[in-house]
Amino acid sequence: MSAIEDLIKTVAALREPETGCPWDIEQDHQSIAECLVDECCELLQTIDRLDMDHMEEELGDVLLQVVMHAQMAQEAGHFDFESVCREVNEKLVRRHPHVFGQGDLSSSEAVLVQWDQIKATERKRGPAQSGKFKDLPNQLPALMYAKDVYKQIQKQQMPAETVIDQAAIDAAADGIDEASLGKQLFEIAAACRAKGIDPESALRRYTQNVVDTLEQV
Repeated sequence: MSAIEDLIKTVAALREPETGCPWDIEQDHQSIAECLVDECCELLQTIDRLDMDHMEEELGDVLLQVVMHAQMAQEAGHFDFESVCREVNEKLVRRHPHVFGQGDLSSSEAVLVQWDQIKATERKRGPAQSGKFKDLPNQLPALMYAKDVYKQIQKQQMPAETVIDQAAIDAAADGIDEASLGKQLFEIAAACRAKGIDPESALRRYTQNVVDTLEQV
């Protein structure tokens, strides 16, 4: 039996109503959602530090969350861990025809363009969706959310002049590097604390205003 099969069996045993763990039995998708966030943050810390001694453990903790959600879904008759793996594997094969089919892409940029094209085709075949930013979960940390919103503005060439100052963005980007950006962001965070402002909330609200405005254009 493989290690992943052992893990699936262990999680199923923890969830067994009569003989399992009371805490695990009581959980549902919503109640353990924060655990996934916590485990991902701990994993990111090991990645940032290139701490291989602990990265293996943190990867396992993230995997446990995936297996737990899949087990809950299986109990409710929706899907299981195998179908989750099958779905993502089929997606990877489908979106990499230059590896698993025909074609030859020589750069990462070309790969990303093709990925977006295939993704757009898949979206058209699926249920109709509305909204320019439908693929961007606003649960992302505010800075990531803002970056992804701006990425979509650029990709879709949205008329965003009423909500963002492109000239100011270009001027701020001129000569910027990681160290100077880190310094600026730290100073902004410090200034927010001095003024009693939550920078996460401030950025999230402003970004959401950008999204809401452009959805109406």
